[in-house]
Amino acid sequence: MTIVLFVAGLVFLIFGAEFLVRGASRLAAAVGISPLVVGLTVVAFGTSAPELAVSVKSALSDQAGIAVGNVVGSNIFNVLFILGVSALIVPLVVSSQLIRLDVPIMLALSVLVLLLALDGDFNRVDGISLFTGLLIYIGALIYMSRKETAAVKKEFAQEYASIPTTKPNFIKDVLLIIVGLALLVTGSRWFVDSAVTFAQYLGVSDVIVGLTIVAAGTSMPEVVTSIIAALRGERDIAVGNVVGSNIFNIMGVLGVASIIAPSGIAISPEFVRFDIPVMILVALACVPIFFTGGVISRQEGFVLLAYYVAYTAYLIMISTNSAALSWFGPLVLFVAIPLTFITMLVLAVREARRRKNGNT
Repeated sequence: MTIVLFVAGLVFLIFGAEFLVRGASRLAAAVGISPLVVGLTVVAFGTSAPELAVSVKSALSDQAGIAVGNVVGSNIFNVLFILGVSALIVPLVVSSQLIRLDVPIMLALSVLVLLLALDGDFNRVDGISLFTGLLIYIGALIYMSRKETAAVKKEFAQEYASIPTTKPNFIKDVLLIIVGLALLVTGSRWFVDSAVTFAQYLGVSDVIVGLTIVAAGTSMPEVVTSIIAALRGERDIAVGNVVGSNIFNIMGVLGVASIIAPSGIAISPEFVRFDIPVMILVALACVPIFFTGGVISRQEGFVLLAYYVAYTAYLIMISTNSAALSWFGPLVLFVAIPLTFITMLVLAVREARRRKNGNT
């Protein structure tokens, strides 16, 4: 029965997000909001609706490990797994100026999460600050979208061409939103409760479950959106969806969860020591990858995916007290990661020199 509820909860989350995004996108377009703004806000953030529903449910149920692990794990999963798989399918283009701006924002927010976590919890003041930042960010996106190039606007218009701009069916769209929210609420309850049961049965902490099973499950909308965008040739939308969702996860999901949690969200020391720093390293790795030639190559996609496999393997080893931890951890920490960053740094320097020579 737990497995049935887990699968049903995940299905409800995915379809709830789809209905919510579709209804909200149609209503937004019907009142004159451009496809570009719809894509950067409603769609990108809407795919994070499962994360929001699950983290809010977990915060209200005093399951801090799942509430925070869901956000941190999803951000790691989005970059390493989703971009890795998408880039293996087709090299991803990073050409939009907004996306180039969003990467440093994602990195800064990842560092901010660590700073806020140092006192041992995310309180209501932290949540209000994060959510206020989200409102400012959305306002800046809308303002900057007016200055986007015609090519970018055309691409987003093609991506969301199915959204009607005339004669909207308000009743149908509102019903889609209501049904979507209902599915999200129900699905989050089943999904979280069954995930906790799994953790108890397997003898692992809810932190591990939140970082792996819950994080991957709630990121399914991002998986589908980015892969479909890559297959359609809308390769910078695939990247923008991931970066936008990561930003929303921190400011929106973690912000709202911290606001509504009765006594704040307690942060376990393992988050501060390991998982949040990994999230920062993942965001930092995006800088040279995204800016080197404006393309995420298949080779870089393979590296991202390999690191996700290594990260997941490490979490499994921790939960099972595997003897392999004695050599696996140091191997990744002192060999694989430094070599990767040195390679990225060399590529970034070469790219900077190439651009400088090209300008001169």
